[in-house]
Amino acid sequence: MMNLYFLMTFLFLAVAGLTALDAALTSWTIIPWVNGLRWLRVHFITLGALTELLFGLLPLLAAKRASLPKPRTRLDIWLLLNAGLMLLLAGIPIVNQVLIFVGGTLIFAATLLLGHQLYQLRPANRATLSLPNRFYLTGLGFFLVGIIVGTGLWLGWSDVLAIQVPIEVHIHANNWGLMSLVFAGLLIELYPRVMKRPFHWPNSLNKIYWMMSLGALGLVLGPWFSSLYFTVPGLVLHLSATIWLLLNIIKPVWGDRAQWAKPGLWHLLTAYFWFLAPVLIAPLIILQVPGFPGAGIEANAPQALIYGWVLQFGFAIIPYFARRLFQPEAEAALGGSWLSLIAVHVGGVALWVSIFVENGGVWHGLAYGLWTIAIMPIVVELWRILHPVFGDEHVDTAVSPTD
Repeated sequence: MMNLYFLMTFLFLAVAGLTALDAALTSWTIIPWVNGLRWLRVHFITLGALTELLFGLLPLLAAKRASLPKPRTRLDIWLLLNAGLMLLLAGIPIVNQVLIFVGGTLIFAATLLLGHQLYQLRPANRATLSLPNRFYLTGLGFFLVGIIVGTGLWLGWSDVLAIQVPIEVHIHANNWGLMSLVFAGLLIELYPRVMKRPFHWPNSLNKIYWMMSLGALGLVLGPWFSSLYFTVPGLVLHLSATIWLLLNIIKPVWGDRAQWAKPGLWHLLTAYFWFLAPVLIAPLIILQVPGFPGAGIEANAPQALIYGWVLQFGFAIIPYFARRLFQPEAEAALGGSWLSLIAVHVGGVALWVSIFVENGGVWHGLAYGLWTIAIMPIVVELWRILHPVFGDEHVDTAVSPTD
């Protein structure tokens, strides 16, 4: 059953490619009748591909780290998650409040159960959680907030909860909270195994956890209360922690040409350029600089963040963990290709250009066209890993992805 999480990851990744193509065609007014699905496209990546991967992967990593047997697949969690995703993705385009409420509630329940499962997967002789598990559980906690606020966007909960800027709270909880913290935990899991060396400052990782967690909290509370007293310290803490973590990764491999000759490492690290880009632009939006297209940036920057950072991080780790799980005899390598690397970055540049030029639709379509090209090699790579497995009933899938 654990295979189904990776199968769903593949399916959502493929759909993300198709909807990126759809975005390009609508921007060029070739098929304008399907316009208006911007947030649905993003959710195919965040709620779809990446969430499926994390739900399937995190229990395996936690059990391996605690030297416990491979955990039994929780069919209740899988059904709750996927039923919720289907209802939510059906309800968002037609703004059906019942579907959105039920879908959000099911995903919320699945996340609670996953968090409880991760908490249980710790060594019997240890009362405290491992550092990666702390990253994961804290990230899931922010996800719960993101689910509540995101569901409430369609149901009028923002007034009840006194949220000043609900869409920003939702985005910050999911990106700065869930994705950022879980990605940091995965980097801590991955780096020593893939690069065969320790972090440059191993003792800094616990400090990074606290800085990143408190920073994410500030970035959620800032738009909640419309207060820069939360936003600015949160931004400084989160940005500092992220840069510190990246330096921990970059410095030990700086002179290793063999590592830099692989597109996977470039995917993993350069993805964070698109994570940092909105941070560099944020002061200009906050200060309301005359002539600066703040509204256009607020509408389009999340797209570049999701496709440039979240999806590109997935380009590296999804094939890696799929290969470790289903092809343990193969070399453990990060996913991605030079084509996907170039296309995803040029696509991000094209999207930002579309914000500042007069005829932005052409550049907007080019961005999504390039992102479609970037996704295709990853879909093919993942299918080559999964196809022999799902075509053979006798394959043993009890191998941990971290063996």
